[in-house]
Amino acid sequence: MNGVLVLDKPAGMSSAMAVDQVKKRLGAQRAGHGGTLDPIATGVLPICLDEATKLAQYLLADDKGYEADLLFGVETDTLDRTGTITATHPVSVTREQMLAALAARTGEQDQVPPMYSAIKQGGVRLYHRARAGEEIEREPRRIRIDSLELLAFDPPHARIAIACSKGTYVRSLLADLGRDLGCGAHMTELRRTRSGVFTLAQAHDLDRLDNVRLVAMTEATRLPRVTAASELVTKIRNGLQLPQELFGSPTAERFQLLDETGGLVAVAHVERDKLVYDRVFKP
Repeated sequence: MNGVLVLDKPAGMSSAMAVDQVKKRLGAQRAGHGGTLDPIATGVLPICLDEATKLAQYLLADDKGYEADLLFGVETDTLDRTGTITATHPVSVTREQMLAALAARTGEQDQVPPMYSAIKQGGVRLYHRARAGEEIEREPRRIRIDSLELLAFDPPHARIAIACSKGTYVRSLLADLGRDLGCGAHMTELRRTRSGVFTLAQAHDLDRLDNVRLVAMTEATRLPRVTAASELVTKIRNGLQLPQELFGSPTAERFQLLDETGGLVAVAHVERDKLVYDRVFKP
C-alpha cells in the first residue's frame, strides 16, 4: 500500500470523506490527500497511502489544472451555486470582452481568500465565522495563473480551463472575473483535471477500487532523483548527516534519494555541504 491512488472524486463528498473510504476499502494503515477539493468539485484527488503519506506536503505544493463553469449576473455568499444569492445584475458580456478579461487575469496576482474557506484566522476557520454571519478582513495571498482558456461561451454561461499555482481559489477567480466584467458571477461546476504529475487519465472511480494500480512513490513528485550507494542507505535511514560530495554534489533545492534498486530512501536538501533529511522512508 506504499503509493498514491489517483481518485476521481465524486461530487457531494468532502476530500476527507473520500480519503476515509479509500483507506477502508484498500485496507491501508494511513492515508492522506494531496490537495483539498470542495464537496461540489469532482476530479483528480491524489490519495497517499501508508509510507507515501510522508509525500503529501510535496503534492500540496504542486500546480493544478481545472475546468470550471460559471454563471454571469448572479453573486452568492459562497461564490458558488451552494450559497445564498446576494446580488443579481443584467448581463451583456461579449466574447471579446470575456477573452480580454481572461487575458488580464493571467499572471501573478494577489487573491483574497473567500470567507467560506478552511483557512484559519484567529484560530477559527473562516467558514465557521461566515456561517455565524461574520465578514472579516482577510490577507491577500500571492497566486499565479498560468493560463485561462475559454472552452464555451453562451451567456449567461461560460466554461474555462485554468492552469494555476497551489492555493488558488477558483471560486474567487470566477467572482473576480464577474466583477471585472461588471455583472458579477459565481461558480456552478468545478472539475480538477490535473494535480502535479497526476491527471484524469490515471484516476479511479470510488466504486471501482478492485485491482487498482498505485503510483509509485518515486513517480509521485517532480523532485529530482539522486542514487545513493548501497553502503550509505542504512546511514541515511539512521539519520546520519553525510557530505554532499558523496552524492555527486546535488544542486536542486530538494531531491529524492533512491537506493540502487530504485526504491525511495529519503527526501533531502543540503545545508552547509551536508545532507539534511526532510522525510525518511521505511524499506
